[in-house]
Amino acid sequence: MADAPPPGPRSPLAAAVGAFRRDRLGLAALCVVALFALLALAAPLVAAAYGKNPTEHYGQNEPGLLSPEGLPVLPGGGMSGEFWFGLEPGLGRDVFTQLLYGIRTSLLVAGASVVVIAVLGVVLGVTVGYLSGLADRVFTFVCDVLLAFPTLLLFLALSPIVQTRFVDPGENEPAWMQFTVLVVIFAAFGWVPLAMVLRTTVRSLRTREFVAAARAMGASRRHIVLRELLPNVWAPVLVHITIALPGIVTAEAALSFLGVGISEPIPDWGRMIARGSEVFYDDPTYMVFPGVTILLFVLAFNLLGDSVRDALDPRTRR
Repeated sequence: MADAPPPGPRSPLAAAVGAFRRDRLGLAALCVVALFALLALAAPLVAAAYGKNPTEHYGQNEPGLLSPEGLPVLPGGGMSGEFWFGLEPGLGRDVFTQLLYGIRTSLLVAGASVVVIAVLGVVLGVTVGYLSGLADRVFTFVCDVLLAFPTLLLFLALSPIVQTRFVDPGENEPAWMQFTVLVVIFAAFGWVPLAMVLRTTVRSLRTREFVAAARAMGASRRHIVLRELLPNVWAPVLVHITIALPGIVTAEAALSFLGVGISEPIPDWGRMIARGSEVFYDDPTYMVFPGVTILLFVLAFNLLGDSVRDALDPRTRR
């Protein structure tokens, strides 16, 4: 009986998947991230089964839940079988559903921003890396200018300008405008690091044999960029996305904490922490829940990003 032929070499993607599956910490982080994403998608269903919503003022509508000072009467911030994580001091909203819908707010802003960042970074980085010359010099100058901007201070200055320009006096800024401004600001400055990495990667790839062979066969620049170079840069794009998304989540929470991000009545982790800091000495549990939630989410995404980077790096796999 003839021996079976030896298996052929695995593709880079198959090798990366195999390396990631052997990383127990990365798999655990992926499970936590998937749980957060599932809770964000199923938030209305979970809230309906729980019997609460994030906007109703239970403490004001049901007597005996809040003290005259607006603090939860029951210990642990009002935790009970009816209110699992307690009540918000002052308004008496349910903390669990606030956290649940806060996941949707953070993931919507961060996810939309990351999509725009990935598209801009890939298009500009790959194109400029292949063209070089004048395009490369202009690209470098624009990146240096954008990197010199203090993003947080710019948003602090831009937010009131947007509100006074597009919102009538006495009216609240609509939710779609709040989300759009955040996504535009994060994307306008977030694409630069990815584009610079891809520019460097493409400049090394354009001298390879497969690119020279495509040129010799008369392939157009568009064909070389889309068919030859673009499929070879997905690894740094994936790593950048997994690392950039938790950074945007914390930045959005910081802006809401400062009062210029997502405003009432949309649930938001940063605003919950801001409110918790005001009543910390009287009700410390209210700030603990959003703080721990952000910590777990960002930590899981950072660990996932490290695992993805290690799995895609052949030197690390060896």
